[in-house]
Amino acid sequence: MDAVQDRVRESVNSLFLGDVEMGKKDDDHPRDKGAGSGLRSAAWTWARVHPRKFIKRLAITFAVGFVVYLFIKNMPTNNPIRDHRRPVYHTQGQPGQQSPGSPPGRGLPPVRQQPPPPPPHLPNNKAPPPPQQYSEPAAAPAAAATYDGQLRFMALGETLRAISSTRGSFLVNKNVLFAAASVKSMTKLLPLACQMGSERRSYVHFVVMSRSGITLAELQQMNGIDASCNIYFHDARPDHASISTDLRMENSVDVAMTHIQLYMHPQAIIIDGTETEEDYLQAGMKTFAKSSQTSLIQMPRNGVRRLGWIAKLDSASLSSWNKISIDILIHAYPGASGSLIRLLKSLTKADFGGGSVPHVTIELPQKIDPPTEKYLETFQWPPAGFKDASGTRQLSLRHRIPKHGVSEEESSIRFLESFWPSHPQHSHVLVLSPQTELSQEFFHYIKFALLEYRYSNPALLQEWNKKLFGISLDLPHTALDGTTKLITPPPVKKADAAPVSSSSEDPSSFLWQAPNSNAILFLGERWAELHRFVAQLLELQHTLTPAEKKEHLAAKQVSKKYPSWLEHALELCQARGLWTLYPSSATASALATVHNELYKLPEEYETDVLEESNGRDPGGDRNAADEIRLGTKMVMETLSSGGSLPPFVDLPLVSWDGKQATLEQMNDQVVAYRTRFRRSIGGCSEGMLDVLLPETLFCNADEDE
Repeated sequence: MDAVQDRVRESVNSLFLGDVEMGKKDDDHPRDKGAGSGLRSAAWTWARVHPRKFIKRLAITFAVGFVVYLFIKNMPTNNPIRDHRRPVYHTQGQPGQQSPGSPPGRGLPPVRQQPPPPPPHLPNNKAPPPPQQYSEPAAAPAAAATYDGQLRFMALGETLRAISSTRGSFLVNKNVLFAAASVKSMTKLLPLACQMGSERRSYVHFVVMSRSGITLAELQQMNGIDASCNIYFHDARPDHASISTDLRMENSVDVAMTHIQLYMHPQAIIIDGTETEEDYLQAGMKTFAKSSQTSLIQMPRNGVRRLGWIAKLDSASLSSWNKISIDILIHAYPGASGSLIRLLKSLTKADFGGGSVPHVTIELPQKIDPPTEKYLETFQWPPAGFKDASGTRQLSLRHRIPKHGVSEEESSIRFLESFWPSHPQHSHVLVLSPQTELSQEFFHYIKFALLEYRYSNPALLQEWNKKLFGISLDLPHTALDGTTKLITPPPVKKADAAPVSSSSEDPSSFLWQAPNSNAILFLGERWAELHRFVAQLLELQHTLTPAEKKEHLAAKQVSKKYPSWLEHALELCQARGLWTLYPSSATASALATVHNELYKLPEEYETDVLEESNGRDPGGDRNAADEIRLGTKMVMETLSSGGSLPPFVDLPLVSWDGKQATLEQMNDQVVAYRTRFRRSIGGCSEGMLDVLLPETLFCNADEDE
């Protein structure tokens, strides 16, 4: 025990002794060399530490302790307790967190998105509560729209996969898409979408692409949209939409439409084309429509009131919205400057539905009246202030060179050479007489009727388009002979409908075998067909003997009060079985009127008619009471069946002479006339008549049908 105490005392003292003294101390106390000496030496080796090393270690210990003290004193106490059971991701839209592109120290408001409710067509769908006013929730201070991360659509896939019943995977289907980003634009378009869906002619879809946090359920509630509207809703807002840059939102429109195209293939896209709508949606939709060749319909200001009739059209009609083009052709007469100026003034006041204005061609006579010449010097087309008017001049003036009068043949050639459809299926021409004055809404009716009777699914399936020659804006009071009074036919009686008398206050539009020369839209295909027909006819007339020519002229059915080309148009309609659509009297009063007080005879017949009337003005016997006065009603208000156009098969039929007939009677008349024409004009022998195709009228080798 004493030996142990001595060893401890020795170890403590050695901490404060120099090297010499420690060596001397070791010499004074020799170690035991016995068996246990090695073990004791190893056990106490730790006490043999150099004094300088001890001081160094002590200093390090004090430094570490001081650092720990500072850390504990300044430790933050406001950090939330973290739950280590699951990882935490720094996502956009959480308060107190920063996005890669947001300024430091600014929190990001939450993005309110949720999957849309199932569309009305799906099971278990309930009508939303009554409409209520929507207001954006109070949010944190707005963050700068600087986020430009990768696009993700959290709710779009579910609704796109749910529309397989609409056959959206097919390129041709019945899908029509409404798209909106602004809440105000959504409010504008939803009533129109609801009306279109209620017609059940198309599958109507509505896609939301906004920055707003409004949910689809709230959107339906505030606009009174219920299951009866038959609308499929889709949420195509990208993640973090409220803080996304304009470029990201524009790209999101294009990317979302790529997905929508895959599942839906919309035949037409309808957006708000005014300044109310977001620029990024308009730009994105224009880019997509151009690349996909999809019709893009941009609703103008007050579009639901002005273009509400598009809700009556089906997907096939709307798909041709941007494909069709309409030119206007006016043949001016000498001494009719007042009529021409009145017509041009009515054109400048017309509403073209926010689209491009038609190109206008005016064929001027050799001698131009001074008032006409002065007016044309300042006439501007498109009209000044027209929203979509470009710097391109859409007016062509053609001045005839020959000073002498024109013959029937020259007049017909001049007329048909004034226009040629660049694409016969989509290029059409509106022929206007200078005596015509147009209403402000005439163009709406033309486009509505053209899309319905030429491009709709029923028109294509039942081949109405092959029977339609043109669409008239004028309702004549006499047949083409100039004397027989035309009696407007009553609507077709249906088996389950009450009888309708001819004196009905709601007369129907009708199909007449006779075309019109005052105000008529020629379909491009029919114009090209008439062009070829007249070329063949004039060529054959040059080979006729004087006796044959006299016989042919004696068979003339059209009065000389009408231009000569109308005779050829009537011949083609009789031989082919073609029809011109005429409006009811109520609709005609909302489209156009033909004035009688400044009536001018066709130039090619002016001398002949004056001789036949012994110098008396042939226009004097035109009853001013027959002149239709332009009314104040809108076109849609004059149409029956709630603003819809009646089906082609329900329209009454009128033969060329103004008599109502059945379809069977009309077919018999067409066959009989075609046979006579082939024999007398077409050069066909009796043996050829039974083997000719129905469309063949001429039997010469040069016929190009």
